[in-house]
Amino acid sequence: METIILVCFLAYTALLFVVMWLSSRKGAGNDAFFRGQRKSPWFVVAYGMIGASLSGVTFMSVPGGVYYGQFTYMPLVFGYVLGYVAIALVLLPLYYKLNVTSIYSYLNQRFGAASERTGAAFFLISRLMGSALRMYLVVFVLYEFVFRSWGIPFWVPAVIFIAIILLYTFRGGVKTVVWTDTLQTTFLILAAVVTVVAILKQLDITLPQLLRRSSEAGYTRIFETDPTASKYYWKQILSGMFITITMTGLDQDMMQKNLSCKSLRSAQKNVLTSSLLFIVVNIIFLCLGAALIAYCQSSGFPLPVNEAGIVVGDKIFPSVAFHISTFTAVIFVLGMVAAGYSSADGTLTALTTTFCYNFLDFDKIEKDTNSQFSILHSQFSTLTIRRLVHVGFAFLFLLVIIAFRPFHNQSLIDTLFDIAGFTYGPLLGLYTFGLFTHRTVRDRWVPVIAILSPIICYILKLYMPQWTGYHFGFEILLLNGLITFIGLLLIRKK
Repeated sequence: METIILVCFLAYTALLFVVMWLSSRKGAGNDAFFRGQRKSPWFVVAYGMIGASLSGVTFMSVPGGVYYGQFTYMPLVFGYVLGYVAIALVLLPLYYKLNVTSIYSYLNQRFGAASERTGAAFFLISRLMGSALRMYLVVFVLYEFVFRSWGIPFWVPAVIFIAIILLYTFRGGVKTVVWTDTLQTTFLILAAVVTVVAILKQLDITLPQLLRRSSEAGYTRIFETDPTASKYYWKQILSGMFITITMTGLDQDMMQKNLSCKSLRSAQKNVLTSSLLFIVVNIIFLCLGAALIAYCQSSGFPLPVNEAGIVVGDKIFPSVAFHISTFTAVIFVLGMVAAGYSSADGTLTALTTTFCYNFLDFDKIEKDTNSQFSILHSQFSTLTIRRLVHVGFAFLFLLVIIAFRPFHNQSLIDTLFDIAGFTYGPLLGLYTFGLFTHRTVRDRWVPVIAILSPIICYILKLYMPQWTGYHFGFEILLLNGLITFIGLLLIRKK
């Protein structure tokens, strides 16, 4: 089976390089890399954004999370839709009006250079950590089920994955990513659907019968009604809305694809279409989770556990897929590979874009004005600088993936949302203050406020259960943004 999986992996990778060649042959300069030459069809971006949003964590952690959290992930998805509406009506018009390449250039125009680089730095940290962990999950599964049996060390598949992503995004950047995302979305959804069908066939039941059985066992509960619980449904809805606003609307990776559309209207259609598709796809993955649990209970297949005997949600999907048949194992691996690529290719491009425009002043260099980095331009072309930065971030990806290996014990999805809550909160506060007030601030103090806010939130999240019995969930993002907003009020100019 390992050989079959390896062949499928190589075939899928070859297909990605074909897409890369087709998408970049008519333009592979900086304009194509950073902006996709403003020619991306909106419906292609909308479909591809599903794969970019899902990633390997959703692919495994959402189905696996049904074991502990039932269907309580759905209120968060409902909140996502509200967030997409806010992005379409508020943020996209702003970005298109300013004609920005990096969305954090807005902070420079509104507050100053320190604010711009503060926002860009928080994005770089958050996306580097978040996407590297998503990528880690894919490498982890392939290592456990393929490479480990061959005696190959963990770092080898990690290096292979990063090298492949670096190669196929090196020329075309976002112009290539827009098209490869469509391929990845297809395989992600296909893997989930095929596995559900295979389980239904194995158990000889229909989908309604499966859901009825899961409901009786308590696995389809959607709404957590305890207000003190971390997944209380109103907190989930509200948090989902702001998670989308921050992790999509204030995220260079996601917005860079939207800004590659031909016009504002096309980008808005793309975002609203994506929101509706996202509901459908997440329902499929939750049904997959119910099917996996039902299969284990009916067949006697043991749920995967760690050394302490605790069920590891991230391992449920791969364990069952590899147990059912070779076909489901191959389809699962293709889905995982697709998830891994979609987790990192757009992010690697976005990190490069953000660093080049918000720290190396590419917009000024391209206009040949007196930038503090003009000396770079005299020695290297912007194309060379961009490629060096791209390679540098790929190396950082690899370091994070390898370093996280000893710390992986439980589901990563909550860990990723914790990272987002602490790192995107200052961005939420900055943009809210900029959009909904007319005040200016003492720009040099903005980094201090942005650093203090997550520290305060971490202390509250750690000790609030002891003080009051209240457990923070994803709404820590809102508190973080509020503290940042209040901090900006304190340093406002008269």
